[in-house]
Amino acid sequence: MTIVSKSHRTLLAFGAGLMTLGACASHAPTAVPAEYLGGTALSRNEVGVTKRTEFLEVALHPEAGELSEIDRTRIRNFVGAYAQKGHGPLVLSLPEASANPQLAVTAIAEARSIAWEKGIQYDEIAGTSHGAGAAYAQPMILAFQAFDAVAPECQSKAAFDFADVSSNNNLPTLGCSVRTNLAAMIADPADLLANRPLDPGDMARREVILEKFRLGLSTAAERSNQESGAVSDAVN
Repeated sequence: MTIVSKSHRTLLAFGAGLMTLGACASHAPTAVPAEYLGGTALSRNEVGVTKRTEFLEVALHPEAGELSEIDRTRIRNFVGAYAQKGHGPLVLSLPEASANPQLAVTAIAEARSIAWEKGIQYDEIAGTSHGAGAAYAQPMILAFQAFDAVAPECQSKAAFDFADVSSNNNLPTLGCSVRTNLAAMIADPADLLANRPLDPGDMARREVILEKFRLGLSTAAERSNQESGAVSDAVN
């Protein structure tokens, strides 16, 4: 028979009490959820990014000698969209099956010229062909890759009881509206995937600013009276 002293019985009872308190605390309504330790409310409602391909098909009339002004405008608008949000090369695809092969070659050359006028460098343009062996005439095709921002799916606020203060934890909807607004406003969703390459720094300008700093001079750009930020007193 094992004899347990009074002091030992007290310690055992105290330890059991602590274990009971610990079990209660782990199930308390104010316990911090595990996902809270992995980020913020914004990181739990991230903006997604999807890639898509933009296409422009330009039909080539079998009896035309050049592109119509409407088609030229469509090409200018398409190339302008590429300059703003396009990634990868601007693809110009020549139709191998065409009822007007001469116009097809001329149209590709004119599309390339329009792209150059819009500031697209020749090394940003990729030429290819399509429609070999097709039974009917193919259009000229322009294409490029673009990205879209995908807003998170926010739960309806009607699903939560905001009067319930049994827990001080934030709700799953916190930060979701902010991310939704960001998805609608961001100019180029590709920026969410990686940083843009930085342009090289201006070493000459850096030396000028550094020399002014050493001499104790102002490093701010000088402004003329026309650029002054002072409030006009014309109405006083």
